[in-house]
Amino acid sequence: MSAVPPPTVDQDYKSSLLPLLISNNVLSFGSYTLKSGRESPYFFTSSLLHTAPLLRASSAAYASVLSAEPFVTTDAEGNTKADFDIIFGPAYKGIPICAAVTNELAVRDSLSGKNAWDNVSYSFNRKEAKAHGEGGNIVGAPLKGKRVVIVDDVITAGTALREAVGIIEKEGGIVAGVVVLLDREERVSDTETKSAIGVAQRDLGGKIPIRSVLGLHDLIEKLGDKIGAGEIQRLKDYRERYGAQ
Repeated sequence: MSAVPPPTVDQDYKSSLLPLLISNNVLSFGSYTLKSGRESPYFFTSSLLHTAPLLRASSAAYASVLSAEPFVTTDAEGNTKADFDIIFGPAYKGIPICAAVTNELAVRDSLSGKNAWDNVSYSFNRKEAKAHGEGGNIVGAPLKGKRVVIVDDVITAGTALREAVGIIEKEGGIVAGVVVLLDREERVSDTETKSAIGVAQRDLGGKIPIRSVLGLHDLIEKLGDKIGAGEIQRLKDYRERYGAQ
């Protein structure tokens, strides 16, 4: 029996990932008080993405996003070329993500017989620079002169993203994009009309692509038969009240 390729963008990875997230309580519904003080009808616990099925499904979803524009270029013959060199995971949650996604891209190459990702590496930072051995703040591929895509779970206030950008630029790398797992698509505050991703996009000059694997709109559009009309309406009401422009 031939190997079955992992999900691609065309196969809609969202429809396969979302049920797994719900059944493993990564994505849950109810009433949750967020750090902002808002009462949210849903909650996302990314620290639960530690089982083999969840890690594979989430890394495949990240890989699907990275396999499409604006992160790749496809020529007239249909050959895909990565427009980045390194997948960077900010410590700590980004560390397993960057390694798992790099591995997923390699698996796709092995199944397709292509080598679109042969030159893609991963890196992550230490919270404290190592003073002995190889030293330094970076583990994995050196960042100098490389195009770097940052992967992380969520963007909240954007502080962690700014720190990651600062680390990459200090090492001489070029930030080529950002992919996060979830975009809540809500205003970051009562005085700010943009979402956390929108604010991050603005802070980065509007030239660096930021994409999410999932957004609030996906929950509303794809989960009606799984969580019921009542929960869907609560999600819509939340979006109506706090949705970003």
